[in-house]
Amino acid sequence: MPEPPRRPDLAAMIGPLGRALVAMELPVLEQHGLTMWGYSALLGLGDEPVYTQSALAKAIGADKTRLIAVLDELQRQGLIRREPDPADRRVNLVSITQEGRTRRERTQRDIQQQEERILATLPQSDRRAFLRALHTLSTSTAQQG
Repeated sequence: MPEPPRRPDLAAMIGPLGRALVAMELPVLEQHGLTMWGYSALLGLGDEPVYTQSALAKAIGADKTRLIAVLDELQRQGLIRREPDPADRRVNLVSITQEGRTRRERTQRDIQQQEERILATLPQSDRRAFLRALHTLSTSTAQQG
């Protein structure tokens, strides 16, 4: 039986791409007044009306104690609201404000415009297949974690 073709490990391929994407995102985030964790929190809030701080931390893979400072900054900027849970006053409920949605959408638009430079190296059919496969893999690993 022939030996399968050798390829680099996934991490060896995704690592340099991930580092390049982060380096590309940082100036965009700075321009919008966000940190990587702040942007992650805004993305994690999605369009849901409220999350507990613990649920948000879990959703974005952040340590809940370290997330507090991130949420403090987002609240100071008017991008989120935190209010005590009426059912359990020890728990804070987090919701995104309209300004937070607007900032998140503008930031994501600008990041994705930068990503187009990388994606443009692929033929259109490969680009669609790559994005579909990456979405499938990231969704499935998030559900496993």
